[in-house]
Amino acid sequence: MTWTDERVELLKKLWADGLSASQIAAELGGVTRNAVIGKVHRLGLSGRAKSPSSAAPRPRKPRAPHMLRVARPSIRGNTALMQAYEYDIEAEPAFVDNVIPLGQRRTLLELTEETCRWPIGDPGQPDFFFCGGQAITGLPYCAYHSRVAYQPPNARRDRRPFRG
Repeated sequence: MTWTDERVELLKKLWADGLSASQIAAELGGVTRNAVIGKVHRLGLSGRAKSPSSAAPRPRKPRAPHMLRVARPSIRGNTALMQAYEYDIEAEPAFVDNVIPLGQRRTLLELTEETCRWPIGDPGQPDFFFCGGQAITGLPYCAYHSRVAYQPPNARRDRRPFRG
């Protein structure tokens, strides 16, 4: 479909009469709403003033007396894993210091299938070592470090401080 002079004049008239782009497209036939909008912009036709009925805000319906508006907290980001309530954490969780005897500590070369392979410290420092305790059969860690490594997800989430 091409825009002939007659169709452009009809478009201008219908636009000035206040018809919508969809109504103009239906009136012209063989043209889409988006084509009408594009042609209006290319022609530089002025935007139309809103009709008095749409310029005034419509009145709101009165609410039933039993309906109350509940304020909801503003939350940003992914909330799928966020806890439902905010917790006030005043004290840090108690840190259990697992003291590993000097004779039990192992270097990387001293580890076996029977020794706990839990790393202690910073690997870049000379005082770095592995736990070296008796590993649970089929697991790489001793009983203590297995409880730390293999805790259920909900238990980890409960101890994590809320960052809201």
